Amino acid sequence: MEPDPRYADASVTIFEVMSGLAREYGAINLGQGFPEDPGPLEIRQFAADAAVHGWNQYAPSRGLPELRAAVAEHYGRLHHLELTPEEVLITSGATEALAASIAAWVLPSDEVVIFEPAYDAYRPLVERAGGVVKSVTLSPPDWRITAEALDAVVGAKTRAVIFNNPMNPAARMVPPSELELLSDVCVRHDLLVISDEVWEHVRLGEQRHLPLPAVARMRERTIKIGSAGKMFGLTGWKIGFVCGPQNLIDPVARAHQFITFATPPLLQTAVAKGLAYDAAWFDAAADEMARRYQLLKQALTAQGFHCLDSDGTYFLNVDLSASGIETSDVDFCDLCVREFGVAAIPVSAFVSANTDWSVIRLCFAKPDEVLREAADRLGRARKKLENR
Repeated sequence: MEPDPRYADASVTIFEVMSGLAREYGAINLGQGFPEDPGPLEIRQFAADAAVHGWNQYAPSRGLPELRAAVAEHYGRLHHLELTPEEVLITSGATEALAASIAAWVLPSDEVVIFEPAYDAYRPLVERAGGVVKSVTLSPPDWRITAEALDAVVGAKTRAVIFNNPMNPAARMVPPSELELLSDVCVRHDLLVISDEVWEHVRLGEQRHLPLPAVARMRERTIKIGSAGKMFGLTGWKIGFVCGPQNLIDPVARAHQFITFATPPLLQTAVAKGLAYDAAWFDAAADEMARRYQLLKQALTAQGFHCLDSDGTYFLNVDLSASGIETSDVDFCDLCVREFGVAAIPVSAFVSANTDWSVIRLCFAKPDEVLREAADRLGRARKKLENR
């Protein structure tokens, strides 16, 4: 008896590897993307009250009615998306939302387009469904999507696209011109899009997130995925949203019922209340992340690193090649965590093809003093390589 080799032979995720090394060496962990503060007190108190005074048995599989209504209201008010509660499904995190969406819509031998560097769950989930991944490799510094790159991978067997905006790990907010380019390709080839938009509220500049369903001709073919964990800095809560037309969402709901069935009701209750906050609350949270991003960027620039621009997410990328560092991102991250006490993520871990660039990803959702110390330590690692 043999297990499925796609999982049995799979390597441990780069997040688990680097976080494990961070624990082993007592390093500052700028690898895995989570804030170090406990999250908004009021929202946590909502959850505590719901645990004591509310319902603690199974929630409805599709989610509490009040949360589904709150998701529809939130996206209508802040992103001008017209959704009904029936067009919303609640899942146990955005990765489970991805898993259920892929399980529902990807058939054996279907080709699915992804953009690399990509969140590392996309490929194994597609392959476990029997699909074939076709990747578009994006390159720094701008990580731009082109019509030529899409035309090279889309063909007669293409069924779906997994799209991520803002992009992790590229930290890029895709502009309207490229969203329209993607729309043209999807309409021409009649493709479904699973749009991973979990970082939608974590903007780091003036550019605002444009949901893919809001692009012309895309609502009827887009499954939009959101995350309360990313919205509120509560990554351990694992509350995901799946949104779209009922004919797209209903099969996802049926897959979801056989994966996690339902999601903790106390957390759903608290998230429903948080989603009612006004735009100013979400803007203030984004402004705070933007401040931390600028702090780390300036500290690293002072150490001689070439930082790529970030439009969204918790992440800043450093281009080692452009910084004059002649080593791979994997080797540099290994040196930093073992000898200088900083865990980072090599972006090559998110790319299946060989590349001629070397980039590392750092999470800046940390206290100021942690970011300053991390930048100093990374600067010492740079100097060691220069003195070899």
